[in-house]
Amino acid sequence: MEPVRWGILSTARINHAVIVPARESEKAVVIAVASRDLARAHAYAREQEIERQYGSYEELLADDDVEAVYVSLPNALHVPWSIKALEAGKHVLCEKPLGRTPEAVERAFDTADRQGRLLMEAFMYRHHPQTQKLKELVASGAVGELRQIRTAFTFTLDLPEDVRWRPELEGGSLLDLGCYCINVSRLLAGEPERVYGRQRLAPTGIDVGFTGTLEFSDEVSAQFHCAFDLPAESYVEAIGTTGKARVVEPFRCKDPHVELNGTRIEVEDVDRYLLQLENLSEAIRGEAEPLLGREDAVGQARTIAALYRAAEQAAPVLTGAAP
Repeated sequence: MEPVRWGILSTARINHAVIVPARESEKAVVIAVASRDLARAHAYAREQEIERQYGSYEELLADDDVEAVYVSLPNALHVPWSIKALEAGKHVLCEKPLGRTPEAVERAFDTADRQGRLLMEAFMYRHHPQTQKLKELVASGAVGELRQIRTAFTFTLDLPEDVRWRPELEGGSLLDLGCYCINVSRLLAGEPERVYGRQRLAPTGIDVGFTGTLEFSDEVSAQFHCAFDLPAESYVEAIGTTGKARVVEPFRCKDPHVELNGTRIEVEDVDRYLLQLENLSEAIRGEAEPLLGREDAVGQARTIAALYRAAEQAAPVLTGAAP
């Protein structure tokens, strides 16, 4: 297939994870990058060997050669700039979380539908064989009937100027880290019906730590914790009536494998960002279906919004998901 020509909005560090695998791909090529500062855009483009540079996001969106855009801006800008990119006729891969409310996410997908373009939330780990193997094992009954999910994602964020400390940009541990815990729990158990949440606030007002419980139908529950002020930890456990499946580093996919009742099951080690980029590129060319779409993104935002309400009210909250 002809490679899809990609542009990137921002010069964020996360871009490197997309730019590098794009160089190896025959299905995607990064041709442009935009910054709010033209000098920064020029310097970044030279460093990353990107052909075109723009001093505003609007200029990149006006480039007719750019077919798809990767939105790696701070969280508060995800929906607004995804919508602007879609209205400019671009397909969009937006970094997680796409939005913190289901209404905002619905607006973005409504725009995609009107424009006849594709929009996908960038949960890269979902594309990895490790995640697929975990889902397959749980769905096949390898742990018996699923009863409980436990997951965590923490690290120490000691960069005071990092945008994740800023409430006006929708920083916080739940949106940055906990969203993964929520996502994998939903992947394994469906949509939660009730949630509980408790947050620990930083001086800036963002949640430096968040602990949550998701209650699903069929007697399944999930517990998670995420934080910016704890030692690095990342895992997911799916516990059933006859066994347990465990993944260490389920989101970074380091040393990919699944432990089933203590037995290691190897899986293929593939760059998850490459798989994500090629999946959407193939979908743009009509050669595949996007792995993630409206239903998953709206369900994700619905759960996030409910968890914030539960933490603020110090009471359980119904998500509104259909039983």
